[in-house]
Amino acid sequence: MFRSFEANSGTIQRKGSEDLAKSSASAVDSSNLGQAPSQPQKPVAAPRPSLQKKRQNPKSPVDLRSTTPLLVTLTPTRFAFELPLPPSINSQYATVNGRRVLSSTGRRYKAGIAQILLGALAQSPNRATFLNAAQSHYLALSIHFYFPTLLRRDLDGGLKIAQDALCEAMGINDNRIVEIHLYKSLDRESPRLDCALSTTSPAPIRSSQPSRSRRPLHRRIRS
Repeated sequence: MFRSFEANSGTIQRKGSEDLAKSSASAVDSSNLGQAPSQPQKPVAAPRPSLQKKRQNPKSPVDLRSTTPLLVTLTPTRFAFELPLPPSINSQYATVNGRRVLSSTGRRYKAGIAQILLGALAQSPNRATFLNAAQSHYLALSIHFYFPTLLRRDLDGGLKIAQDALCEAMGINDNRIVEIHLYKSLDRESPRLDCALSTTSPAPIRSSQPSRSRRPLHRRIRS
């Protein structure tokens, strides 16, 4: 008799705990009645650091690794230096109103090159001597391009923008360049250009007096 009573009391206790759990669950459901079910939140991907850096500084110079050249040699007759590669030919120019003009990428590259060269010239004691010689002599330009691949870029694609940036920074007319030597090599680890500007033969001094005007040619027309 006692055993049956204990068994019945255990059954009553289990039923009471189950009823209590059901009542608490129904209370929670009634409290959430009328509210939209919560949806699981999607994980938010962190922004890529490279893209975030480009957006913060979109007008940074093109591939300019430092404010000074990595290698500079300046003598009274020769100026040799190392510079970053210029942008591709498709990025150097843009078409505006049917005209082919220098793009913003090309202008930033030329401005960065001018800053680099002017800083290198200011630190050399041969600055005045070389600039005077460059103004009174013909010049020879040698550019050695080191590309990460040899098949994607032409040899003369970066000649004009590098030559213009060099001459404009030094205040030299590019018509004094009578020799140009171009080379292309492979260097995947350190793409760059090695440039050297040297004097050759003395240029003739232009006379400051105005030249005499030639007499007009009179042709006799036979009737």
